[in-house]
Amino acid sequence: MFYITWMVFFNFYLSHWEKYNTGVLYLPWGYDLSMWGSTFMFLITYIGTYTMWKAPFPFGLTSGAVMEAVLHVCALSSLPMSLYNIYHSYRSKTGKMRPPLEALRPLLPFATFFVIFMVWVHKSPTNIMEREPRGLFLLSGTIFSNISCRLIVAQMSSTRCEAVHWMTPIFVAGILLGMSFPSLELLILYALCVGTTLSHWHYGSRVVQQLCHKFNRVCFGVGPAKAQ
Repeated sequence: MFYITWMVFFNFYLSHWEKYNTGVLYLPWGYDLSMWGSTFMFLITYIGTYTMWKAPFPFGLTSGAVMEAVLHVCALSSLPMSLYNIYHSYRSKTGKMRPPLEALRPLLPFATFFVIFMVWVHKSPTNIMEREPRGLFLLSGTIFSNISCRLIVAQMSSTRCEAVHWMTPIFVAGILLGMSFPSLELLILYALCVGTTLSHWHYGSRVVQQLCHKFNRVCFGVGPAKAQ
């Protein structure tokens, strides 16, 4: 399920990376299909219990593995279209016309945290995925939300997207510390959850405050903040 979640993350992030380079937001069908697939997977599991995913398929495949493969294929189906749209924007000169390295720049934060989480899950001395899956899902979802929001703000303001998220060293240091001292790993997970959540709240509130100040508006209101 953790792999599926990250595939959904990638599909969502892909559309905004595409807009960062083309200036046009195209929500792919692959994202909708992956969300519907995930919903049906949970619904089927609720109705038939987890044992139905253990039913054998031809060639020794399990139904769970087949379902996971279908979700991955649905999510990745939007990648060719995104690449084509970016290519077309360069060919027709309707996009941002960024150099190749600048065009790929938004993918670096996502790729960095993807590698960090995959290494952590597979190398965890206390099997953190089985020990505290909710905390790991919360942490990965929150940091993904933050890097996505930063990309969205960058594309809306036509500013350069950051290549390295400021919390990357904190994550690396915390995970390495947890691997060196297994007794602290769960505590480090909780600390990262709290710190990342507070950081995301702070970032969101500051963006809203700056927008309200720029446009002279009251948050959640329609009138001006003060007389012009």
